[in-house]
Amino acid sequence: MKKIPYLHIILFFLTCLSTLSAGALQQGINIIKHPGRIIEGLPFAGTLMTILLCHELSHYFASKKNHTVATLPYFIPAPSIFGTFGAFIKMKSPIITRKALIDIGASGPIAGFVVSVAACIIGLSLSKVIPLPPAAAGDGALSLGDSLLFSFLSRIVLGPTPEHYDILLHPIAFAGWIGLFVTSLNLIPIGQLDGGHIAYAMLGERHRHVSRILVVVLAVLGLSSLLGFSGWEGWLVWAILMLVLGIKHPPVLYWETPLDPRRTVIGLVSLAIFIITFIPSPFKISL
Repeated sequence: MKKIPYLHIILFFLTCLSTLSAGALQQGINIIKHPGRIIEGLPFAGTLMTILLCHELSHYFASKKNHTVATLPYFIPAPSIFGTFGAFIKMKSPIITRKALIDIGASGPIAGFVVSVAACIIGLSLSKVIPLPPAAAGDGALSLGDSLLFSFLSRIVLGPTPEHYDILLHPIAFAGWIGLFVTSLNLIPIGQLDGGHIAYAMLGERHRHVSRILVVVLAVLGLSSLLGFSGWEGWLVWAILMLVLGIKHPPVLYWETPLDPRRTVIGLVSLAIFIITFIPSPFKISL
């Protein structure tokens, strides 16, 4: 008899609750005074949880298909504007071939990307273009950076944003923006991130040099922000985290099995998705 995965279920429901809370707070709702109104966070929470679930389950089923033992997703609730630190699965056996590495590494980001794009299009159609208030330039307000893809989708759905105007994102669009951001984070071709799996499958040991260069790039982006230039302090944290976790990818069991053209295309598509979803300055605070 299979054991009931209590920990996975508990973490999933806690993350549903934390993302519901985050979605309600984004609407200006005090859930301490009005706990029943937490349900108003559902458009944000439902969209974000769907994106994360599609991402992680795609990894899980790709692992099973390629005879790699993996856990069910662990969701991570968090007291933040997102309501979560994401989710992950754990590999409990080695990945056998480069083909399997591409399948497992690319499946999650691609699935999450597709759902995120759909969420962005739907959410942007429900968003509003509003004039910036006079004090917006110096009140410590948080604004979001745009990736190449999100800028393109905004222009297609809402048209060019006039000067001194901004887009007030619908919660579904905000969740879609987060989904694209999470996709880009996962596709950074360093170490054992999803992008690292893909890069190692395509480049072999040369992937280590790519990892080193990108760690330096992330550190520079983080330091440039601390010095008052464009960037994001969080990239410095990511650079340190990548060094701690290791930038070298473990070998697959049967490296000599070549990649077929379909896997090569998937790898290149994943690289293209990383480029169009990456945001050098994802968060900006007006001072």
